[in-house]
Amino acid sequence: MAAVVTPFPSGPQPRKKAAASALPAGRKERYAAGKALRQRVAREQHGEWAPGPKRRDPVELVIESSNGRIPELIPIRYGRMMVSPFTFYRGTANIMAADLAPTPVTGLHAQLCGDAHLLNFGGFDTPERHLVLDVNDFDETFPGPWEWDLKRLATSFVFAARSNGFSAADQREAALTCVRSYREHMLEYADMTVLQTWYASLQFSDTLAAIHDKAGRRRLKKRVKKAQVQQIPEHEFPKLVQARHGRYVIKDAPPLIYHDPHIVANGEAIERALALYRQSLSDALRVLLDRYTVMDFALKVVGVGSVGTLCAVALLMAAGDDPLFIQIKEAGPSVLETYLGKSAYSNHGQRVVVGQHLMQAASDIFLGWTHGQGKRHFYLRQLRDMKVKPLVELFKPVDLFTYAMLCGWTLARAHARSGDPAMIAGYMGRSDAFDKALAAFGKTYADQTEQDHAAFKNAIRQGRIEVQADA
Repeated sequence: MAAVVTPFPSGPQPRKKAAASALPAGRKERYAAGKALRQRVAREQHGEWAPGPKRRDPVELVIESSNGRIPELIPIRYGRMMVSPFTFYRGTANIMAADLAPTPVTGLHAQLCGDAHLLNFGGFDTPERHLVLDVNDFDETFPGPWEWDLKRLATSFVFAARSNGFSAADQREAALTCVRSYREHMLEYADMTVLQTWYASLQFSDTLAAIHDKAGRRRLKKRVKKAQVQQIPEHEFPKLVQARHGRYVIKDAPPLIYHDPHIVANGEAIERALALYRQSLSDALRVLLDRYTVMDFALKVVGVGSVGTLCAVALLMAAGDDPLFIQIKEAGPSVLETYLGKSAYSNHGQRVVVGQHLMQAASDIFLGWTHGQGKRHFYLRQLRDMKVKPLVELFKPVDLFTYAMLCGWTLARAHARSGDPAMIAGYMGRSDAFDKALAAFGKTYADQTEQDHAAFKNAIRQGRIEVQADA
């Protein structure tokens, strides 16, 4: 009789007392146990998807996802989603979560991004000032089936290829490359020790080495150099701030950044929320934060999916030439909770922070959480810290394939930190069967999203949805 292999826990668990001689199963046993899961869920099954008879109206789900958002910002959100099927896809993680819920899974869990499309990956500086590539959006993070993140990522590469006018063959190759990279790197993490996996990261040098196109390497080096010059806060200070009545305040640029009367009138409540945020930091970081004084707040519209949630930027100053910008983002329930159960954390800001620490190789030192009036939850971080975003719309096919490889690698590393890399690797195996299945899923689901986007635009024409285009 084969030994029972228990997967690594994907999230915080109560510590259990084990017998002194008990040892967890080794990597070979875990790999074999993962391979055995193919008997329950064949790898080819992951390529199958079709809308069920009880699939909800996607327009209703979009409207439902706007509940609790700032009313005057909702038309801006819809305007951004209207632009293309890809922007619609980026703003509808809740629709895909509903569609993924009934799909076959292995039962192996990891900490998920929850919205792992390709534009939620990018370069940023670590606290040690090293540029790394990593996942950078965690609003929907939650422990769950690792397959869900990978399917969302693979589908996003199909969309990126379509948006750039690439051939059907290139669309498929982009998705295949992404999944192949995830599978092959998960095999590597399966052979590492737990600490080796935890310490692993994708450095800027890894990214450059992967780019074989000389022009592509030059463009990336140029963008990194520009990002180094434009580091927050020194570069952004004159762009975001102005002197008024002897003090510094954030410049208004409505409707994307402005001083909301409600925020101005509730300064004391904001100060209390910041005090609670301070408590979420370590003692050492509290000393660092205390060197700064809060000068101003303003609402800021960000992204696609986040538009309409309460997002703000705070200006803090340690001296006249020493600013710090902190981004404050509202955190609601993850779109995955409907299908995976309630979060272990009462504050969704804490859920985001814990998920980010679990998935990222290095996180912002000011990352913390708080809550405000009306039971609203928030997480806080530096506004930007030498971020390098991919210019996907300028990619040639070879550039997109390289980026697909890097994102697949990044997601594998992120999942390996909290999941069971040996069991996941054992399930996927060394052949391309799993790669082909997810590439097929990506095409089918991209087709479905295009239909959903068409229904969304039709609802706009009918006056069911009001939109406002960005200036």
